[in-house]
Parts: sequence; C-alpha cells; structure tokens
Amino acid sequence: MAETNFLTYKGKPLVRKGNEIYYGDMSEKSVVLFEILSSKKDGKLDIADKVSVKLLDSNTDNDMAKRIKKESTKDNLFDAIDLGFTWLERDLKDK
Repeated sequence: MAETNFLTYKGKPLVRKGNEIYYGDMSEKSVVLFEILSSKKDGKLDIADKVSVKLLDSNTDNDMAKRIKKESTKDNLFDAIDLGFTWLERDLKDK
C-alpha cells in the first residue's frame, strides 16, 4: 500500500478539497469539518471571511445531519480552526 503524507496541525491530519477542510484522524471518534462559505480578495489572494465549523462523528455510515455534534460560523479561518481544535480535543478526551 502506498504511503500518504498529509499536512498536519498539532499532530492531526489537515486535508482540503475545494472549499472543505477536514481536520482530525478518521480512525478516532470525531473530526472537524471547516467549510469556507465566502471569501474576499486581498490583492491576489482569496481570504475566507465566513467559515462554517462542524464537529462530526467520524462514522460515515450515518448521514451528515446525524453526524453533527456541534456547529458554528466564524468570520475568519483562524478563529474557525481555533474553535474546531478546541472542540475536537475536548471531545476526544471525553470517553
């Protein structure tokens, strides 16, 4: 099997596909989904200015609505990642 390397943040995989960013290990009980809802131009860069944050059960057998444990919207990617990291760490500590 081929080895896959992911970008990590604080030891957990961070994977982007289009406007969605998944944070966490799917072998654990939860992951975080960040969805960039809108962005603005800053020179040549697109900067996220509205980001949905969802703490999800990592069991993909359930439909998305049932997998959502918590959700919020933030005004920038930094605040969204900070919130998602906190939610995930707390959820993984709870057994």
